[in-house]
Amino acid sequence: MDKLLIAGGARLSGEIAISGAKNAALPILCSALLTREPVTYTNVPRLNDIGTLLRLLEQMGVKVSREGDTVTLDASGVDNPVASYEMVKTMRASILVLGPLVARFGEARVSLPGGCAIGARPVDQHIKGLQAMGAAVTVEHGYVHAKVPRLKGARIFTDMVTVTGTENLMMAACLADGETVIENAAREPEVVDLANCLVAMGAQISGAGGDLIRIRGVQALHGATHRVMPDRIETGTYLCAAAVTGGEVRLTGTSASYLDAVIDKLMDAGCEVIAERDAIRLKAPARLTAVSLRTSPYPAFPTDMQAQFMALNAVADGTAVIRETIFENRFMHAVELQRLGADIKIDGNTAFVKGVGRLQGATVMATDLRASASLIIAGLIAEGETTVERIYHLDRGYERLEEKLGALGARVTRLR
Repeated sequence: MDKLLIAGGARLSGEIAISGAKNAALPILCSALLTREPVTYTNVPRLNDIGTLLRLLEQMGVKVSREGDTVTLDASGVDNPVASYEMVKTMRASILVLGPLVARFGEARVSLPGGCAIGARPVDQHIKGLQAMGAAVTVEHGYVHAKVPRLKGARIFTDMVTVTGTENLMMAACLADGETVIENAAREPEVVDLANCLVAMGAQISGAGGDLIRIRGVQALHGATHRVMPDRIETGTYLCAAAVTGGEVRLTGTSASYLDAVIDKLMDAGCEVIAERDAIRLKAPARLTAVSLRTSPYPAFPTDMQAQFMALNAVADGTAVIRETIFENRFMHAVELQRLGADIKIDGNTAFVKGVGRLQGATVMATDLRASASLIIAGLIAEGETTVERIYHLDRGYERLEEKLGALGARVTRLR
């Protein structure tokens, strides 16, 4: 199993390009199931999760063509509207095939998903929405089985803000009979990117980016070309890495407009951040200032950046209070950061992080995708060498991480 070996102490400087967003690309690729015509997507990152989804689509009968960061999908020959447990167990986003399959084919069998062990992420809101649209849905032997002659527009209020639930129901509604209104919808930029892709395919959608989305169903969608938005979490991760090392970096192919809450906290920590049209510059201070935060749905501070800021606060002046409100089991990286010398105390969903003068290299284990990133950030500043084990989590969400860090001057080696 691959590991990363990090020699700490290098100051990050230079310029790198940000990849397309994993969390946007996954639902956008699933949207190809809604049409018989080929759809082309650009700026698609090469990640394990993307590869898993493409294999799942191929199993269903989708023709997949990939060249560089461009993927073309042809779902005209889909003959197997089933997502098996073997394909779904490693990636929760596989549930995103459910809505498109039911909408176009009238039936789907999708295994209940797996993924990172960061807490419960139930699919009941997906099921509730499809039922409101007229589908008969059962959960048997670990599979969600949905069936309907044709979905009908409905008014859907989700009990909780759910990004994948909003995306699944939005895709399903595109081919439903009549108008669907999703209330308490997720407002994330990735939801907006999916809506833009669907509109390019002929869907009628308004309100994406707000908490009420209207979709008027059409008879069929057509082919299109769509560019996936830049990855705001990858962007934030490299900004944190530069901040921790006292560095100065320029990240291209990205936008500060997706990262207001993160950039505000970086500036509170003492960093100088300059937003350009398609790039972000960061210059770190000699010593960071601790910043407290509370995770909440977009546009508030993202849960996917909580672990990275815990690593930042571990070496900042002062004490930070971090409250995690999205997932109940997302402080597993704290124990591993403690192995590096971090002063962290956990009380329920709250972490108290007191900055220390230095971290020391050690062997640590990644427990989920963003925890992996936090341990690498900590390793960059730790004295001596840090080995991060179980980095298969990392490969699910960061494209060519050691190559990009190396371009900024980090000393990171993959051990196989």
